[in-house]
Amino acid sequence: MKLFTLVVIFFSLKSIGQTHEHAFEINKKLSRGINYGNMFEAPTETLWGNPWQPEYASMIAELGFNHVRIPIRWEPEARSSLTSPYTIKTSFLNRIKQVVDSALNNDLFVIINMHHHDSLYAYPDAQKERFLAQWKQISEFFKDYSDSLLFEILNEPHGNLTADKWNSFSGEALQTIRTDNPDRIILIGTAEYGGLSGLSKLQLPDDENIIVTVHYYNPFSFTHQGASWAGNDADSWLGTEWTDTKDERDVMRQEFSSLVTFSLENSIPVHIGEFGAYSTADMTSRAKWTTFLARYFEQQSWSWAYWEFSAGFGIYNPNAETYYENLVNALLHNKMPEPASYKGTTVYASNLENSIDNWNLYTQGTGDAELSNGNNSLEITISNGSTESWHVQLVRGNISLEKGKKYRLSFKAKADADRSFSPYVGQSISPWSSYSGYNAYTASDSLQTFTVIFDMTENDDRARIVFDLGKSDINFSVTGILLEEIELVTSLSEIKPTPEDIEIYPNPVTENLIVNNIGNYTQILIFNISGKLVFQKELAKNLNTFNINSFNSGVYLVQLWRENHLFQTKIIKN
Repeated sequence: MKLFTLVVIFFSLKSIGQTHEHAFEINKKLSRGINYGNMFEAPTETLWGNPWQPEYASMIAELGFNHVRIPIRWEPEARSSLTSPYTIKTSFLNRIKQVVDSALNNDLFVIINMHHHDSLYAYPDAQKERFLAQWKQISEFFKDYSDSLLFEILNEPHGNLTADKWNSFSGEALQTIRTDNPDRIILIGTAEYGGLSGLSKLQLPDDENIIVTVHYYNPFSFTHQGASWAGNDADSWLGTEWTDTKDERDVMRQEFSSLVTFSLENSIPVHIGEFGAYSTADMTSRAKWTTFLARYFEQQSWSWAYWEFSAGFGIYNPNAETYYENLVNALLHNKMPEPASYKGTTVYASNLENSIDNWNLYTQGTGDAELSNGNNSLEITISNGSTESWHVQLVRGNISLEKGKKYRLSFKAKADADRSFSPYVGQSISPWSSYSGYNAYTASDSLQTFTVIFDMTENDDRARIVFDLGKSDINFSVTGILLEEIELVTSLSEIKPTPEDIEIYPNPVTENLIVNNIGNYTQILIFNISGKLVFQKELAKNLNTFNINSFNSGVYLVQLWRENHLFQTKIIKN
């Protein structure tokens, strides 16, 4: 018993000195994938109206995908026994084998997982033995398969399977799998529903052959508008668009920054196991959202699997036997376009030079914190973060918002150490709902800019800006809080300056780009052809000289900002 405990403790330590060389090789081969969603993770194969078809693997391969992810619910009594030794029925294992073989025979890589293990989420300690016993059987059954088959330990751990428990359970499951599959690549996801918020709590086992996997469905009010399972507010989100602006992209890059850092610091490959937008969103927005994310993931050298092939999020309509070409192109063919832009009108701008500007700090439960003004910022000193994120709340009320308008909340924040927090704009009365969703961000010890964009579906002249800061004792600081009503810039003629307003030369440029800033623009941003921000500086009045000799040759987009106005043009770098 003592020996077993020592092994588990060793195995659950964060990987030290691992290079994950083989895992990176396999992840590169995974490249672009798609989920067999609403098939085998349903309680029965036909219950959710999207049964698997033998021709699907060849269709997916012909489109140009490289792998399929097969979500599997092993838990139902028709598939496995409820009592020890928790035997998985041979007929079901053979059925999964048929699906796996179909994909492998079409030169696709395959990921199989454990999906919707509801009893494990609710009663992890009681279900742990069954969880490990099932993985032992799956591991033995597929042990002779090539490295084109990968295992994913569990989909979206949540509920009573907390982050701490998940670190222990995933380590023991990996140990169980390694008995029969010492070198197979294993994917390990994050707690708290598999998203980015659980990343900071994930402890990687000391194992060379692992890939970290996360899911992404933000903005949730866009991707799940009208989805019956997404809560009471889902219908009110109908009509939410994603317009592919720089701001929207920046929000996503900001959210993924913790994953970029995690991958670099741990030298571990990344797989995005699920991302997708439900069919109730307009197709133009879905295609823009999907194009940006697919290309962004590839820029990071992450593999990805779109959710999913042939159901509500899917790229294929099995009834009409036709593809949704906009989504197929978004995933496989579209290049990264230039971003659209917003112009904004200020609704609220913080003035923290000599006061807290009517901000208030509220605590609930055992939460204990203090609010003060310092260095033109709001300083929150937390002695007890309590057990819920809303147990420590920084709030500014009496914000007037209009139905049908789009808004942008931006601010700069930092913390004494890495910590998560949730900023949003929402109701000031029960049920205290958020208009902008509940997304977790990570603040570090360096000041970072954060942005939240949302659409209003009702009028509210007493809305509030909220920062949920509970569940952590780490101090937090925020400044430069700005809420704007924003409009999409549809034509550059709206903001095109006069010749006396701005001059940018030479074009083409070899080394020094000169900006004659007569019109008092405040900032210059330069993006490469993939839409990546490669240069950002404050502008002085009149002549500015910027050395861009290090830029690769090609076409670049230059943006100049002044108050609510944007000017953009293209330059050619020789």
